[in-house]
Amino acid sequence: MLSTNDFDFELPEELIAQTPLEDRSGSKLLLLNKQNGEIKDEYFPAILNELESGDALVMNDTRVLPARLHGVKPETGGHLEVLLLKNTAGDQWETLVKPAKRARTGTKISFGDGRLEAVIKEELDHGGRIIEFYYEGVFLEVLESLGEMPLPPYIKERLEDNERYQTVYAKENGSAAAPTAGLHFTQELLEEIKAKGVKLVFLTLHVGLGTFRPVSVDSIEDHEMHSEFYRLSDEAANQLNEVKTAGGKIIAVGTTSIRTLETIGTKFDGEIKADSGWTSIFISPGYDFKLIDAFLTNFHLPKSTLVMLVSAFAGREKVLGAYEHAVKEKYRFFSFGDAMFVK
Repeated sequence: MLSTNDFDFELPEELIAQTPLEDRSGSKLLLLNKQNGEIKDEYFPAILNELESGDALVMNDTRVLPARLHGVKPETGGHLEVLLLKNTAGDQWETLVKPAKRARTGTKISFGDGRLEAVIKEELDHGGRIIEFYYEGVFLEVLESLGEMPLPPYIKERLEDNERYQTVYAKENGSAAAPTAGLHFTQELLEEIKAKGVKLVFLTLHVGLGTFRPVSVDSIEDHEMHSEFYRLSDEAANQLNEVKTAGGKIIAVGTTSIRTLETIGTKFDGEIKADSGWTSIFISPGYDFKLIDAFLTNFHLPKSTLVMLVSAFAGREKVLGAYEHAVKEKYRFFSFGDAMFVK
């Protein structure tokens, strides 16, 4: 029986990347072979050598909302910070509000001198609140002008260019966090990959902030996953089925793409079908992968569900060995950090 502590490792704080590299594809790339545990150090463009004509590279085209808002309570002038998590219905959103003790049901909040107003409708656990927004015009346009990028808590530096926390193929608005394995790709590199005969296939999973939470229970079987919205279109399902039938590999970019594909593979007994819904799939050692053959990912938090997912595919000891190597070689960790390709 594995415990959460089995996925712990020493991570010096200076290895947590605070800012993106000037060149998106300039990061390091650690290659891990899950069969023999072999590790190789490369730079990101070497991903080209790992892809073959007829393979599918599956990417998450979600777009991060500038979901952090700073508002005031009109009656008192007290400051409240609101983080949008997910749209529940109409103009109602599930949010996190700080300080929660000042955010009771019925509280009114004003943002941007009244350009956006809100009322707290319901109190949830852990500072969660259901909020209804009132505004003129288009909500996403108001949000673009007033909101900030919700960078993960371990990033202390301010981001100069919001687009650096979006993938170059981000399209579908709705994430509270970026699918960070995709941040390494440039349009030029994607063109080179396509020219090699690799199919670029897009799905959508709106990333929730639960992604960043370390597991707080002792036994990983007791961990309750947050739920996230996903969608795989008819076109994408057809492309993946063609690749599979022809003997090509399905290569996922990031844990969000893995979770979407494996949710669908589990639901349809290993078949790939167009589908959408909410997933709270928790992939940990012992899980039997249904669809993916290899994947690209960043380096994750100790004790996180993401380290557990990577370990489920490649084996805990091999993964922790690769992480130890990455620490020794001073790889950059987390959202703006370096990448790892596991096959």
